[in-house]
Amino acid sequence: MLETLKPYINLDPKNFKVEVPEYFNYAIDVVDEWAKRDRNKLALVWTNDEGEERKLSFWDLMIRSNQVANILKGLEISKGDRVMLMLPRIPEWWEIVLGLTKMGAVIVPSTTMLRSRDILYRVKKAEIKAVITTNEHIEKVEKVLPECPSLQVLINIGEPRPNWINYDEEMKTASRRWVDLGEDDRIKATDPYIIFFTSGTTGYPKMVLHDHAYPLGHVLTAGLWHDLTPNDLHWTLSDTGWAKAAWGKIYGQWIMGAAVFVYDQRGRFNPAKVLELIEKYGITTFCAPPTAYRMMILEDLKKYNLSELRHCTSAGEPLNPEVIK
Repeated sequence: MLETLKPYINLDPKNFKVEVPEYFNYAIDVVDEWAKRDRNKLALVWTNDEGEERKLSFWDLMIRSNQVANILKGLEISKGDRVMLMLPRIPEWWEIVLGLTKMGAVIVPSTTMLRSRDILYRVKKAEIKAVITTNEHIEKVEKVLPECPSLQVLINIGEPRPNWINYDEEMKTASRRWVDLGEDDRIKATDPYIIFFTSGTTGYPKMVLHDHAYPLGHVLTAGLWHDLTPNDLHWTLSDTGWAKAAWGKIYGQWIMGAAVFVYDQRGRFNPAKVLELIEKYGITTFCAPPTAYRMMILEDLKKYNLSELRHCTSAGEPLNPEVIK
């Protein structure tokens, strides 16, 4: 864990504490701090179904999130403005979350499974000003644009499209240096930060707003539940559109200094592929829903070298003892 956070956090059960400082910006106070301590410290390992691979250090994420913040500032996105992220598990999600965090905009993570009417509901309910998505989902947004007067900025990742600001083109020329907010605009821990929408199992989805202290709470997730150290590579099975991504794919993990593994899976869950990736990348800690574990144990586990895997967790529903064993 970062030395700068030790006055506020103690995970020793006998002296446990998590205190919230008056001012806290996760991107600057955690990610940028790791970057300045070690330019080469690994933060993110990403792969997809095609076998492509990217590895990003904390330094990479600091620079790229600076660029994101500068792009959005140039588009008149300001502190407190609400921005919907409807992205699959691609590295851009992480750098955009950090860029939005730096500038104090409010993040609205959204699953790519949303339909047009779901987008309309969220945009109107949260008064969203900007949406960032990939080309596969542009038509769903455009279908409801006439009914979304608050939606002023449209950003796409992929090939340029008419009436959309292209993320990849903007990143080519964006400044790598972020000029921090002025004294009057510094981020307080109590400032609005991220909005999750519930799944809507009992009526319409409910909007849940968290403040900038929210990432600090996940030091419990990563430090005590996932049992992470700065030498770990952690994999949580989750889509970026759900709150579980906050639990397992960005906040607590990086506070503890661990690296995060991401598999950009677009098709159905493949337990053999998951086991293959755990072996290939030497995943040390792993978190998945019980259904995933039940499918994984049906595979021939002796085929895989899982010796690096030392700690597994689960959530969402009870996990039967046979599967645990």
